[in-house]
Amino acid sequence: MFKPRIAGAGEYLPGLPVTNMELENCWGLPAEWTERFVGTKTRHFCMDVSTGKVIEDILDISIEAAHSALANAQMEPHEVEAIVLSTATPKYLMPTVATELADALGIVGIPILQVQSGCAGSIQALQIASDMLLAKRASSVLAVGADVCTKHYVHGRDFSSVPQSELVNYVLFGDGAGALILTDDDMPGCRIPLLSHRFVGLGRPPGQLIDWFGLGDRLEDRIALKEDYKAIEKNVPILAKEALQYGLDCLSWHPEDVTHLFPPQLSGLMTERIVSSFGLDHATEISCVADTGNCGNALPFLQICRALESMTGGSRGIGMAIESSKWIQAVFAMEVE
Repeated sequence: MFKPRIAGAGEYLPGLPVTNMELENCWGLPAEWTERFVGTKTRHFCMDVSTGKVIEDILDISIEAAHSALANAQMEPHEVEAIVLSTATPKYLMPTVATELADALGIVGIPILQVQSGCAGSIQALQIASDMLLAKRASSVLAVGADVCTKHYVHGRDFSSVPQSELVNYVLFGDGAGALILTDDDMPGCRIPLLSHRFVGLGRPPGQLIDWFGLGDRLEDRIALKEDYKAIEKNVPILAKEALQYGLDCLSWHPEDVTHLFPPQLSGLMTERIVSSFGLDHATEISCVADTGNCGNALPFLQICRALESMTGGSRGIGMAIESSKWIQAVFAMEVE
């Protein structure tokens, strides 16, 4: 079984943490409601919450995460032989963030790919990176996951008449980027023995929809971002538990073999509920969503960055990402040999 090695990991969260009270003071979103309904304490934004001014964009934060991963791997940009980036919130449809990232890093003449997906996108990107290594198309791949959800936020909006299904987006999400460098070398370290994603949305209505507006329909009265939070609350715990068992079966691991657990990072409260259903109380939980907000494609990378600080020889971790847009079930694993 091919197991790519994680040669470097990095992350970037823009600005200072934005508290629930700041959202209440600046936007009138009740802090108590956020804490009870979502369970997220803080998040990071690429915009100034008090003025609505955009401070950074998805390219900026992707560059920072990539530089962090390169520094961690003690590599120079020219040593990267391929780039795969995943996002649900690109700055443009074209050019892609991935190609702009390569340009910013001064890298040329290598394969550049971009995956447009939600929470499962980072696992899809890592699987593509691993397949490129296995096929000998590259010996080192930079994988990046980034999202800037605040591009959908309307500063100064009157939230008194906003339905709860839309209001939750303003407190649920955050902005951020993470990056990994995978290699095919035989050096000791942390390896990835499993990367898998499967479409499981046959016949299910989308749980999340991000609309796109062209010149012909830009004036239509359509909501850009919709989320069926009730459907997510119902389906994600079930799909996460299925993904956990699927991953264990693929790896021939027993539950007691797991030392680190990477649960889906939808919200502070939902993550707690999911973890409590797993029965893996002995495993170290690696969660960050309560502090970072749901920053989509960045989250598995953020979890991996945090896990690498504590995983030692013999450690085994398993994680899940459930995408609610049209329901994609993803699972990944890590082990330190």
